[in-house]
Amino acid sequence: MYTNKREKGEGKMKLDKTLMNSLGIEMVKLEKGKVIATMPVDDRTRQPFGLLHGGASVALAETVASIGAYELVDQATEAVVGLEINANHIRAKRDGLVTATGTVLHQGKTTMVWEIKIADEDGNLVCISRCTIAIIKLKR
Repeated sequence: MYTNKREKGEGKMKLDKTLMNSLGIEMVKLEKGKVIATMPVDDRTRQPFGLLHGGASVALAETVASIGAYELVDQATEAVVGLEINANHIRAKRDGLVTATGTVLHQGKTTMVWEIKIADEDGNLVCISRCTIAIIKLKR
């Protein structure tokens, strides 16, 4: 489980009881402006015809964008939520593992835009997504 804490101990994102856990999404790398995560292609993430479900890819993409965006805000006073997402499903995948790499394209005061590329084990593009994140003020 990934739990983020700033040095001051201000913000925290608990991910153990989320969709991320249900789909088997695991964080691989987290740095300012870049996130890498993996997700298995198994019974949890397949559609009825045995292929990776497009919704699972979108969930992976938004997860990567959200976690990456959270790293870039003041966690003591702000949170992030998905505002808009789109995805193009390029290649079918039946099993194995997919890896999502998200990079920030725009970082503003109230929104961020992230690009997320999801690839198979051979580096073939499975899905490309763009996600807009809203930055909201926490109510205290």
